[in-house]
Amino acid sequence: MSKSEVELLQGTLDVLILKSLSLGSRHGAALVRWLEQVTQGQLVVEEGSLYPALHRMQEKGWISSEWGHSETNRRSRFYSLTEEGQRQLIEQMDAWVRTVRMVTRVFSAHDAKPPPR
Repeated sequence: MSKSEVELLQGTLDVLILKSLSLGSRHGAALVRWLEQVTQGQLVVEEGSLYPALHRMQEKGWISSEWGHSETNRRSRFYSLTEEGQRQLIEQMDAWVRTVRMVTRVFSAHDAKPPPR
């Protein structure tokens, strides 16, 4: 991994995929390209991570899929967000906002004193 790439925490890929699909149906390669573009190349998702995540989310009912043709006319499986996936996205995004706020407080602390006993 290069300095410009970021290692994802467990479960992060799911919420990023859900967010991507909330903007419209995509096939796997398009999903990877979108994530790379949005993160300015800092996030590179390998097939070995992407497809197990897509299958896992499909089993949970968060996404659905259907066959279609990509922009290069290749037969591809297109993934779409379900209503349950939309609920999951909102829940996970809310959890991420809370986590970022908590970590920011820790990073911003200068002289945190332990609470009195």
